[in-house]
Amino acid sequence: MNTILEPAKELPIRAEVDVLVVGGGPSGLIAAQAAADDGLKVMLIESRSFVGGNLTIGLPILGFLGQKGNQIIKGLPQKFIDRLKERDAASEHRPCPLHMSLTLVEQEAVKNVGLEMLNEAGVEVLLYVFFAGVIMDADTIKGVIIESKSGREVILAKTVIDCTGDADVAFKASVECEYGNDAGGVQPPTLMFCMGNVDTEKLRLSIAHEPRTYLTDFIPSEYFGQNNQFIVVGMRSLMEQARQNGFDLPVERTIIITGLREGEVWINMTRVNGVNGTDPESLTFGEKEGRRQIADIQRYLTTYVPGFEEAHFTKMAPFIGIRETRRIVGKYVLTSNDILGCKRFDDSIAVASYPLDIHHPEGGGCTLTWCGDCYDIPYRSLLPQKIENLLVAGRCISTTHEAMSAIRVMAPCMAMGEAAGRAAKLAIRNQVVPADLDVQLLREELLAKGAYLNPTVEVPQD
Repeated sequence: MNTILEPAKELPIRAEVDVLVVGGGPSGLIAAQAAADDGLKVMLIESRSFVGGNLTIGLPILGFLGQKGNQIIKGLPQKFIDRLKERDAASEHRPCPLHMSLTLVEQEAVKNVGLEMLNEAGVEVLLYVFFAGVIMDADTIKGVIIESKSGREVILAKTVIDCTGDADVAFKASVECEYGNDAGGVQPPTLMFCMGNVDTEKLRLSIAHEPRTYLTDFIPSEYFGQNNQFIVVGMRSLMEQARQNGFDLPVERTIIITGLREGEVWINMTRVNGVNGTDPESLTFGEKEGRRQIADIQRYLTTYVPGFEEAHFTKMAPFIGIRETRRIVGKYVLTSNDILGCKRFDDSIAVASYPLDIHHPEGGGCTLTWCGDCYDIPYRSLLPQKIENLLVAGRCISTTHEAMSAIRVMAPCMAMGEAAGRAAKLAIRNQVVPADLDVQLLREELLAKGAYLNPTVEVPQD
């Protein structure tokens, strides 16, 4: 690649804060509120015109409930759901045989409620800015460089929380990162889209009464007879019929998610293999290819799936949903054995139960493996090995490729955000770096604020 030399120049300092949260998705939205709850100066920056991230693309929130049906994500994430429910913009946490639980949310309400709660918490929100780099002093981040229509500027911060999902801050700070599986393959992204005028009653009763015709993966037909809001995963035989008749379908399973509004469903069936979510050219290809795939998927649904006969396209997600990019190598690397063994940690800061859910980097298949209960997420997995004042929350924490497939869904990411925000605040109040924070102080605060944690256990430090 040819290069040019960019001349050095002085950059204006836009702000100086105690805690800077980079990224306003599920983890960042919660992290900023947690960091600001006792008066620290907290700023959240986001490149889009709204907060919420993947909460706004038509997906249900997975993982508030555990595999035994108990609620394992509480605290600030639950308060966010409670506020949405006040606006008739969120469902109950509905048990699901496949995904443990579904919590349906209304996408536009997420954007508004998110900003309202950040404002109430005293968080300064700055939209339309891109994170562009870090200013380092040895192993400490002194500030970050942002880019916007105003040019390049600096935000100085005592502590930074990377909630980008792609470990952007950590990567720029030279934190060791991994990408994908052993061959560099990542789980493919999906561009969600919405259809209206769907007869969801006909759909669910067809599955309930004719399970041999409309076979679903892992979800018994009785589930559809009991639930008015639901997710459909399967119908492989219908898809095979469609392929034999010339339909171009990129996945093996039909995935339909009912919305909160009557007749509204979201479709999770596009798949673009080989997309690198950290490269703009690759992302552009993903958006274009995802849009191309929608036509045949929509035609398949209206031709073969009961209840879709009179359905029509209504809207598309504002951006393609990325499942996997970089992961930091932190002080502890969470593994699939930890998850399948329901491992407990003495520095646990969140509890999760979602299964290993790997959308294969090649082809259209998916593999799910359940642990039978729940597992802990350790504080050390939020801490990079060297950078002293950086925390990471969300799907880019320190895990293996396989373990990431379980902790990447939104409820655990929100719980990690709360832990990271409270850790940043406590570290500043106690005048220590996050890595030196007494994790028992953090656990005590999480519990006092309503979060759910397993009791501590004596576990050797790895």
